[in-house]
Amino acid sequence: MKKHIAIIGLGLIGGSIGLALKRSGLENAELTGYARNPEVARKALKLRAVDKTGESLTSTVGKADIVILATPTMAIKEILEKIGPHLISGCIVTDTASTKAKVMEWAGQYLPSRVNFVGGHPMAGKESAGIDVAEANLFQGRTYCLIPGRNASPASIQLMVELVEKMGANPLFITAPEHDNFVAGISHLPLILSSTLVMATTKSPVWEKMSGLAATGYRDVTRLASQHPRMNRDICLTNRENILLWIDEFSRELSRFRQLVASNSEDLEKAFTEARQARESWLEDYDKRD
Repeated sequence: MKKHIAIIGLGLIGGSIGLALKRSGLENAELTGYARNPEVARKALKLRAVDKTGESLTSTVGKADIVILATPTMAIKEILEKIGPHLISGCIVTDTASTKAKVMEWAGQYLPSRVNFVGGHPMAGKESAGIDVAEANLFQGRTYCLIPGRNASPASIQLMVELVEKMGANPLFITAPEHDNFVAGISHLPLILSSTLVMATTKSPVWEKMSGLAATGYRDVTRLASQHPRMNRDICLTNRENILLWIDEFSRELSRFRQLVASNSEDLEKAFTEARQARESWLEDYDKRD
């Protein structure tokens, strides 16, 4: 029997999920996409990221066996509230939000018990957003976090594992608190540091001259400042406490480096050596994933 998969939100992530599933040769499945902007929906259809598009949110999910929410985090609460009464019994709902505790809370609040919710977060993306930059191999070899809800059946969890693997990603089961703490340090703190560096430098009265010297190092460190502002705002609003803890931890390390620089300490080179070794060790593990 044909499975009906609905993708709500057809930007970079939603579009890439559609392209990845279509490329995988997913059998007996029909992908229906929905975007508030009709032009985005038409582009997704033209790119063959979906088989067809829905005219409304509720009509798109009405017959769906699987619903994938690929929207900004703060939009998920309203979407769950709207679609809850329209979902068929046994339906699987998942999301792709960068924070999980709030989403899991909203799912428990608005989805009926007949629905299986499995939170998700693909650890992949770009600084650019939108359907135009979607690509089928975005998730290839990347970690894809899965957080089953209280009512999620073993069969629904297994189906999500298979779906993630179809995208080329590696499923990782993790709790919502662990996820939000970890990503606050390795994902959310970097986007704040990136934005902070941009503001600190571009506000300088000498920026016009200084900018001509900025090259790959500045470009790479500030890359995340080009992410969508609404997405970054939503991340901070839904993971505030963890982000603040990591900002405090970074501030302590920054103060330590400042003291080393100010005192012309012989330990400065040691600190840089430790940082280099720690990064090289991480890179070795990261390269093994590919």
